[in-house]
This record gives sequence, structure tokens and C-alpha cells, in this order.
Amino acid sequence: MSFFCLDFYYFKTLIIFACFITYYIFKAMAKSKINCDFITENNIDLFSVLTPEEKEEIDSHIKCKDLKKGQYIYKEGESPIGLMFLCKGKVKIFKEGIGGREQIVRLSKPNGFIGYRALFAEEPYNASAAVLEDSTICIIDKNAIFNIIESNSRFALKLIKTMASELGLSNTRTVTLTQKHIRGRLAESLLFLIETYGYLNDGITINALLSREDLANLSNMTTSNAIRTLSSFASEGVVSLEGRKIKILDINELTHISDLG
Repeated sequence: MSFFCLDFYYFKTLIIFACFITYYIFKAMAKSKINCDFITENNIDLFSVLTPEEKEEIDSHIKCKDLKKGQYIYKEGESPIGLMFLCKGKVKIFKEGIGGREQIVRLSKPNGFIGYRALFAEEPYNASAAVLEDSTICIIDKNAIFNIIESNSRFALKLIKTMASELGLSNTRTVTLTQKHIRGRLAESLLFLIETYGYLNDGITINALLSREDLANLSNMTTSNAIRTLSSFASEGVVSLEGRKIKILDINELTHISDLG
């Protein structure tokens, strides 16, 4: 009887071990599928103009890694090692100001590129990037990207258009953060979150669980001002608050507040 129990114990241990091995094999296989075809299929038109040979070049020079909420992708002053692509998750790009206070200058969503300005300017990063939730980042070696830019003018043109669009958005955000009053800035930030990440399935909850501090840093205000202003929006019936969840109850009024500045 004891021999039977011992055999069963080892059999059970073997099954558990096999399950772990299978899990990590499938996890590795899933990551191996993140290549040019994967990126192109996820609505990244940029890589659609590459030749099969150029896709193979990128596929052999792409590495992916998982990051936990709060981890840095890169820090201000570091040198770029490649073109970064966000496969999964949410990312904030920010600069540290006086007293260590952060100013969020950009948000990135899945299928977006990160840190490419410094890469193509061949300069150190002038801001830092950290993940807002568990994320997967892929990095394409910079030499592979530069080689393709030199040989593929259509790819280079699409890159220029991408950077030009980001520059236009940054200019608009700069005006918002410097000219609007507190209510207008916070309203604009909420609209910006909606535009960037959309809603959850209920159609009213913003699909981004930012801390009040991050919301303040996005709106160029103190955390206490962000809390007070958000509470006033709630009391006016513009939004509803459930912890970090923000439900938009009156999108027209929120837009009106943003427009008033």
C-alpha cells in the first residue's frame, strides 16, 4: 500500500512538472510569433512596405520582454538601442521637473512605437518611459532599422509621417497645458485618455486606471488640485468615480469644459 502511495506521489509530481514545462514551451512559442508579420497584422501599416528580405532582417533582430506595472522601459539620459514597439499594455513617457515632480508628455497604447525621436536623432533619451500596467515591449536593433531606412524610401517616408503626426499632437498638448485653466486641463486630459485608450465594455468607463498622481502629472497640476477638480466633476454629474475607475456620464459637458479652457 505504501509502495502504491509512493508511486502515485511521484506520478503526480511528474504530471505537475510536465504541465509547467508545457506552459513555458507554449509561452516561448507565443513570443516567437512576435515578428514583422505579427506587427503588420496588428494594424501597423509601417512594416507593410517592407520586402520579404527586409522582414527577415527585422525578424532576426527583434527581442521582446515582459515588464511589470511601474517598471522603467528606459530612463532619461540613457542611449537608445533600437526601435521599441508596444505589443501589450500601456506606457507613460514623462520628464522629471523641479522637486522630482513628473510631467507626463505622452501616453502610448498597444501597436505604438516608443522612444524613436532619440533613436533617429542619435541622442540620449530626454524623457523616461514606464509601464502603467503589465506590458510586453519588443525592441528592433537600431542597425537593422537604419539599414532598411537607407534602402527603402517608402519605409523612411512612413517613419517621417509617423513622427510628424506625433509632433503635431505634442504641439497641441503644449498649448493645452500652458493656456487652459485647471478645469479645462483636467477635462482635456480625460478626453485625451478616451481618445488614446477608449472605453471598457460598458461604454462609459475609461479603459485606463491611472492614479490621481498620474492624472495630475498628465494635466500639469498638483495631485490635490486634480483630486478636488475631479470631485467637482463628479458632484456636477459629469463623471462618476469608483476608485481609479472613471466613468464618463456627460461627454458633451466634459467637452464643453475643455473648450472653455
